[in-house]
Amino acid sequence: MCGIAGLMMRGGASPESDVLDQLSAALAHRGPDGQGRHLSGTVGMVQTRLAIIDLLTGDQPLYGPGHGEEAKVALVANGEIYNYIELKEKMPDTTFATGSDCELPLHLYLEHGVDFTNYLRGMYAIALHDLVADRLLLARDPFGIKPLYYCEMDTGFAFASEPQALIAAGLLAAVQNQRQRDALLQLQFTCGRETAFEGIFRVLPGETLVVENGKIVARNQRSALPGGGPTQVEETQALNNLDAALNDSVGVHQRSDVPYGMFFSGGIDSSVLLAMMSRLNERPVRALTAGFSGTAVHDERDHARSVAAAVGADHMEVEFSEQDFWSLLPAISAAMDDPTADYAILPTYKLAARARAEGLKVVLSGEGGDELFGGYGRYRHAARPWPLTKAMRRKGILQGLGVLRQQPANWRDGIATAEKEAATPERSALQVAQAVDCADWLPADLLTKLDRCLMAHGVEGRVPFLDPAIAKVAYLLPDHLKIRKRRGKWLLRRWLETALPAARPFEAKRGFTVPVGEWIGNRSRQLGPLVAAEPGIAEICRPGTVEALFSSSGKRQGKAQWTLLFYALWHRTHILGRPAQGDVFDSLSC
Repeated sequence: MCGIAGLMMRGGASPESDVLDQLSAALAHRGPDGQGRHLSGTVGMVQTRLAIIDLLTGDQPLYGPGHGEEAKVALVANGEIYNYIELKEKMPDTTFATGSDCELPLHLYLEHGVDFTNYLRGMYAIALHDLVADRLLLARDPFGIKPLYYCEMDTGFAFASEPQALIAAGLLAAVQNQRQRDALLQLQFTCGRETAFEGIFRVLPGETLVVENGKIVARNQRSALPGGGPTQVEETQALNNLDAALNDSVGVHQRSDVPYGMFFSGGIDSSVLLAMMSRLNERPVRALTAGFSGTAVHDERDHARSVAAAVGADHMEVEFSEQDFWSLLPAISAAMDDPTADYAILPTYKLAARARAEGLKVVLSGEGGDELFGGYGRYRHAARPWPLTKAMRRKGILQGLGVLRQQPANWRDGIATAEKEAATPERSALQVAQAVDCADWLPADLLTKLDRCLMAHGVEGRVPFLDPAIAKVAYLLPDHLKIRKRRGKWLLRRWLETALPAARPFEAKRGFTVPVGEWIGNRSRQLGPLVAAEPGIAEICRPGTVEALFSSSGKRQGKAQWTLLFYALWHRTHILGRPAQGDVFDSLSC
């Protein structure tokens, strides 16, 4: 895992060295183990390295074939190519200069051109400079596990692993995209190509951009999900297929030259990973669980502890307290330059800090299990037979609360686009709902959360459910093997029932939550005026309404309070450019 960035100038100009320095410095937290630079003609690229595979010879940039003036291609990458061993075996006549998994894309490009990503299995954001054709390629993995952003300027084209790096290097100003601001306040995340910053865009999941003379000249797209509608398969065969796919995916996701562990909630997805990791590892699995003491929300640690004990895992419990909430939130919001107000950023951030302190540079996590196996409650509505089918429409968080000066009109545009593209004739209504989440909610919220919270501490996050082997089995399952008897993730539960009975997969469990509403309520009268006075909040909210909102109670009001608090802190750091100092009250008071 690393940070990458670079420039391609127009009109024959060369990138300025100090701009490359600033890009590298802004991404140093993503790669504390080293830095590399490529500069040739109009193209400059930098990489900050988190060394995971091939610790000795895997420094980047990577060149091939040969080096220096002989090289035809230069590459920097952020990610892991899990099938690099298998790919090498299929290329016996190729000479490899390193043992790095990221050298494979370079040779595949030389053989297959722009279609080189079709052969990759992994998570990646790749920048490749073809020195012969003088063109730049940017490629992102199909699920969007690894981030990549770009901007187009009068002087050329720039890219980076995080938007804040482009701003820190002075390539453009931090100007807010108001349409995406509205989406953030209503959805808690933004989706589509546009970001929260005017002029900064996402390379979409599965997309490859071709850039010549500092301008995008072509876009290629690779889908994460297999084509076609549900296939007919008996449950016994489906369980066998699932077992083989899990064994395959978890196995390759454990390829690492450094210690690894996992985030373990005790829920279905993480219990499946724990069961398979325990099968594949001779040593006890190192599992980290977050919990919240002294609150009204369910604490998962008792159940997680008993499940971990059943397989002899090395189980570590991490307390996230109300004091952590107030003291860490400014730093967490500062890490979320591509904003998501998902409250799961809170325990994820602290779990990552503990993982790093324990010497773990890689953790496996269960993101993607709900989307691929049909875990969300809203999927049950989508899967009902006509005329009982209910559209999967997310309600706006601030909609109807009377807080905003103007009711936003276009905040659903990104989701509407995803819905239109997902609704192919062969798909079931459930598959369409899953595809929509895989296009927006998954990459823009869950995977962004995981990337930023872990990379803030120099830890790599891996997501074995988001793998072609799993997607092929899961997404094409008949609906009744995803949802049955009012339970989602039916096939995963059936597999877990045998693989790890201690997980009690068919027992009713409370959903994961963080007691942010309770914590905010404890100090809401002090907090409300501070949030209301923030320039980003005062600009969009009617006078007096924010204080009134923070004086009210209720689940919906609590979610709105949390969203405004997060946005106030995010706006201070990323739009106003003020450093995140002290706790929440220190930050909002200065």
